[in-house]
Amino acid sequence: MSASLTCTSLSFAWPDGTAVFEGLDASFGPGRTGLLGVNGAGKSTLLKLIAGQLTPSDGTVRVSGEVGRLPQNVTLDTRLRVDEVLGIAARRAALHAIEAGDAAEEHFETLGDDWDVEERALAALGELGLGHVGLDRTVGEVSGGESVLLRLASLLLRRPDVLLLDEPTNNLDVYARRRLYAAVASWPGVLVVVSHDRELLDLVDRIADLRSGRITWYGGNFSAYEEALAVEQEAAERMVRVAEADVRRQKRELTDAHVVLARRRRYGQKMYDTKREPRAVMKMRRRTAQESAGKYRVLHEEKLAEAKERLDDAVEAVRDDDEIRVDLPFTAVPPGREVLTLRDLELVHGIRARGGLDLRGPERVALIGRNGAGKTTLLRTIAGELDPVAGEAAAHVPLRFLPQRLDVLDDGLSVAENVARFAPGATGNRVRARLARFLFRGARADRPAGTLSGGERFRAALAALMLAEPAPQLLLLDEPTNNLDMASVRQLTSALESYEGALIVASHDMPFLDSVGVTRRLLLEEGELKEITTGVVGYPA
Repeated sequence: MSASLTCTSLSFAWPDGTAVFEGLDASFGPGRTGLLGVNGAGKSTLLKLIAGQLTPSDGTVRVSGEVGRLPQNVTLDTRLRVDEVLGIAARRAALHAIEAGDAAEEHFETLGDDWDVEERALAALGELGLGHVGLDRTVGEVSGGESVLLRLASLLLRRPDVLLLDEPTNNLDVYARRRLYAAVASWPGVLVVVSHDRELLDLVDRIADLRSGRITWYGGNFSAYEEALAVEQEAAERMVRVAEADVRRQKRELTDAHVVLARRRRYGQKMYDTKREPRAVMKMRRRTAQESAGKYRVLHEEKLAEAKERLDDAVEAVRDDDEIRVDLPFTAVPPGREVLTLRDLELVHGIRARGGLDLRGPERVALIGRNGAGKTTLLRTIAGELDPVAGEAAAHVPLRFLPQRLDVLDDGLSVAENVARFAPGATGNRVRARLARFLFRGARADRPAGTLSGGERFRAALAALMLAEPAPQLLLLDEPTNNLDMASVRQLTSALESYEGALIVASHDMPFLDSVGVTRRLLLEEGELKEITTGVVGYPA
């Protein structure tokens, strides 16, 4: 029997009563499905419910076969060995014991028929470009991107019937993304992927669009989905215009009806006053006229109500997804002004960034390189979070650093309280007004940071950075598009286009780097910080 998963009447709410799903029905069959939706729509929550990591308040999840899930934020114990992450430590130890001459029965029971466990593990690592990572190394010796690939390698070894991937390209360099794409393209079972990576989404067979607690299905990949959605939205906007015209017409007809009824009342009263007919007949005529007038008025009022209902339905079909509106402070840096100086840096963890960098004026620098090259370490050193072992890293203007892990937030504090920490001089009203522009309105601003989705957490961290005092004239962004839906990526791009300060962005998202108009590209590779003007493999100029 082929693998499948089915959600029936699925309901789930957070402990504070916030409903995520109410009666959701969905079925995922063999093949690759891209699960889309704006930040906070419940994509990650749905994957956790399917994987059994959350319990629905009502409804059922039925899965035929084993489920494997790659979470959005992979956090591994840095003390674990690679073979422990891959789930083969016990079998590998049993194999080594047998090879050393220990014929104890428990070793054979542990190993079973998996005599090639090491070969398969090394092959899985090799497929993902981790051939250099030995099975005895610890997680603390690999980069964040490599830890994501390690977790994926463990899933490839298990070969679950249903594979759930939550933003799998986060933190992956261009080379690692290519290997992930290949793994996804060749996956034989059920695969559900949440992602904002267009190239990855163009590998799927269908799109599941999660919106307002319901899923709408679209055949084909992301490009086909965009085309279908554009046609739908054009038709929906046309229906809104038709419905608006109908409402205007019904309002006019209702107004005309009131005029007609007023005339009838005046005529009836005049006839009654002149007593041209017997009193009983006049009373009967007036009563009949009132009944007729009432029906006439009710008829037009019902038509207007129906027209308004059709308009509401039409408006609801038009997408008006909220997007973050980043209100960047005035942070202009004059051309030629000295912003940052780097000289012959030697960083912690043995990373070197030989050579120098002078950043002047409102330059935009893209910092690129493989996972583990030291991009995050370099940014943290520039931000003053790490001291260089040797060399110089001097910022000459106020700067702010938005880290990849978004750990600037205190999970125990509310969103508003977190933002207030960075701007102690700001009033509560000012903090909340700014948060509203980042879609934290009303009670949402009081939610604990620890309950936020990845995209919501990004918005909260970005709001804290933007409201901080003094305002930054140098922004350091580490993989800023991770965990953002496509609408938010577009809005972030638009905001950065209008930013007048200096910018350093570490990212593997080449379309995003192109969209923010980078003026220089720096490649951190083999301990050297090199400016590139021509493309290198995987990193176009």
